Amino acid sequence: MQNYFSSMAKPILDNVLTTIHLCRRASIPVFFTRHSHKSPADYAMLGEWWNNNLIYDGTIEAQLMPQIGRLAGVDEVIEKNAYSAFANTRLNERLVEMGVQEVIVSGVMTNLCCETTAREAFVRGFRVFFSTDATATSDPELHDATLKNLAYGFAYLVDCKRLQAGLFGN
Repeated sequence: MQNYFSSMAKPILDNVLTTIHLCRRASIPVFFTRHSHKSPADYAMLGEWWNNNLIYDGTIEAQLMPQIGRLAGVDEVIEKNAYSAFANTRLNERLVEMGVQEVIVSGVMTNLCCETTAREAFVRGFRVFFSTDATATSDPELHDATLKNLAYGFAYLVDCKRLQAGLFGN
């Protein structure tokens, strides 16, 4: 949910905010990811794939969208330079330290960062809940394909209503 992706994120913003609110209300820790690159040394294959049209650290595009309401000092930000929030970050260690066994994935892009993070969470032994209405990408077909793939063996699909019912029974 960075400025770079704001046009893609705006249609799901209310659902992302609802998801965040539900998690806070249930005392579920909220983590934000911030994807950016500091130098060509950390581009890896992304530089080749995206023709160096990347998000650069220190730019407005790299900043989290202010509308998401991150609580400084409460919500952690995971700095990453790959699709997965687990690759070369401390996310796994933080989740294990906190005793977390389940994760809820929301945000953008459904078929890249969200899907890769969900799959890696599953492989690492976390139960994964993947938002159908608080994720988005550039193409509805790619969004739907990810949902079908994840539901086949990686994640439980939830929308905001189902998440609320699962957390609070209403």
